[in-house]
Amino acid sequence: METSSHQPNPENILKIGSSFMACKILLTAVKFQLFTKLSAHPDQTALGLKKQLDLNCSERHFYDFMDALTGFGFLTRAGLLENAVYSNSSDTEVFLDKNKPSYIGGILEMMNERLYGFWGNLEEGLKTGKPQNEAKDGVNIFAEIYKDPKILETFVNGMTGVQIGNFMAFSKKFDFSNYKTLTDAGGSAGYLSLMVAKENPHMTCTTFDLPPIDPISNSTIKKFNFEDRVQSVSGDFFSEPIPTADIIVMGNILHDWNEEEKLKLMKNAYDSLPKNGVFVVIENIIDEERKQNVFGLMMSLNMLIETEGGFDYTFNDFSNWGKKVGFKSFKLIPLAGPASAAVAYK
Repeated sequence: METSSHQPNPENILKIGSSFMACKILLTAVKFQLFTKLSAHPDQTALGLKKQLDLNCSERHFYDFMDALTGFGFLTRAGLLENAVYSNSSDTEVFLDKNKPSYIGGILEMMNERLYGFWGNLEEGLKTGKPQNEAKDGVNIFAEIYKDPKILETFVNGMTGVQIGNFMAFSKKFDFSNYKTLTDAGGSAGYLSLMVAKENPHMTCTTFDLPPIDPISNSTIKKFNFEDRVQSVSGDFFSEPIPTADIIVMGNILHDWNEEEKLKLMKNAYDSLPKNGVFVVIENIIDEERKQNVFGLMMSLNMLIETEGGFDYTFNDFSNWGKKVGFKSFKLIPLAGPASAAVAYK
């Protein structure tokens, strides 16, 4: 409850209400690969960039665009207007240069291409409880995504972008010393397996996903020269056994499904684990008070937009489901930003 000393202030209301503008400015810059171009040729003038990007807006509006990015902290600037020169900030230099392995822009590209428009229908989603994406007419969202190579590539790049920092953190924070094998169920492009293999030379990893993903994951494995310790296996984790391993991980998988389906996936993982095996989910675990990890709450609403019945959850939810399946103990490991690894021990 607010105290009597609170003075009403519209700042936060306006900030959140207009945040779609800030969002679209960043997404547009990523779409234009502006940060990638600045990484290759820093200290450019606005007019030089405008010409390079082949934009026909007025000079004044392009100054506004560049200076908004500067105000948000994505660019640094020396000088003003026609005399200004721009470079990437330290964060965008690392995470938004498409030529770097640390690039996380894939999720921003997916947000721009898919989610930005779908979220315009949040009201309809809340009224009807139905997805507002490609599955709006009752089709299976993953079947729709996986049958269109362009959408699939955008989706896979998005999943990689949103999770790469978490995969890096997990590969370093989790104690792998007592384990030798790992299966990433729903492994997409295979980056979790690669990060774990890179940081833990004794580990052998399998990335497991539907057949259309296989060429993408094999390409990633080959790109990083890990064919000796990382393999790609095709299959459906609902209808086929998950490849047996000491550790089974699901990254941004459980939240796609309703509670009954979540329990089935956890049971499938349990059945594929040996005695003393470990099941891990890497997701934006919501805090128990449901007010600190707002990103986790937004991702749960994103499941309303994207899926039939999917939702994000708390560590307590995860532990209760795990006990029903048969897991004995549980641990939560904070990772990057709002994400955590929820761990269940068999």
